[in-house]
Amino acid sequence: MAYRLSVQGQRVVDALAAGRRFRRTANGWAAGSLQAPASLAAELDRAGWVRRVDGGLALGPAGERRQQQQRIGGENRLLVERALPQDDAAKPGTPTRRVRSVTVNLAESPLGWLKARGLVDARQYEAGERLRADWTTAQMAPRVTMRWDAGAPSTGEALDPTLAQIAAKRRTDAALAAVGAGLKDVLWRIVCAGEGMDTAERALGWPARAGRVVLTLALDRLADHYRLERGRDSTEISPMGRG
Repeated sequence: MAYRLSVQGQRVVDALAAGRRFRRTANGWAAGSLQAPASLAAELDRAGWVRRVDGGLALGPAGERRQQQQRIGGENRLLVERALPQDDAAKPGTPTRRVRSVTVNLAESPLGWLKARGLVDARQYEAGERLRADWTTAQMAPRVTMRWDAGAPSTGEALDPTLAQIAAKRRTDAALAAVGAGLKDVLWRIVCAGEGMDTAERALGWPARAGRVVLTLALDRLADHYRLERGRDSTEISPMGRG
């Protein structure tokens, strides 16, 4: 079974990725106020997240892969500050409070958001990304402008764009059919249409937090359809090949 990082373990890995140095203590390791008990360091070492080097801790193979994936993903980040709602702002006589804000990544997909927070695993994420890639290639989303990307018919060995679109649509239809009518609605809304979980739940008339449970079931069935192997390391994403 793949090792899942705990909150404290993730803090240790993030600190090492940021270049912080851990010193040996009586109970384990420490970087300032951040503590890494010996038992936690041993677990991270066995799982490949950290390694001992020169009397200290360094990123292990899994930690280095994670850092590389975050570095690549950072090139596509579109960060903005969003104000958080202030419930007391409209009440008369309420003292004015400092407006709080949160940094969000507008380029992050809803499925990517769920994976980044450990709410879907690597197998589920890969299945969803494969479906989204076919959906995009099939150009099944409604157009709001004139199409300017149509070119001359291909004369080479590459698949003609029209044929590639038809093939992708067939794969998309087959995948959604395999997931089933009871599960494909939320899968399509989150993965293909890019709706947030709250928006999808309201559109389907579901109670809050019910959508993620159904979505994970749909992603598991989608992964079975794509014949993705189970139990892979959560840091390893295989290429989206065509089966």
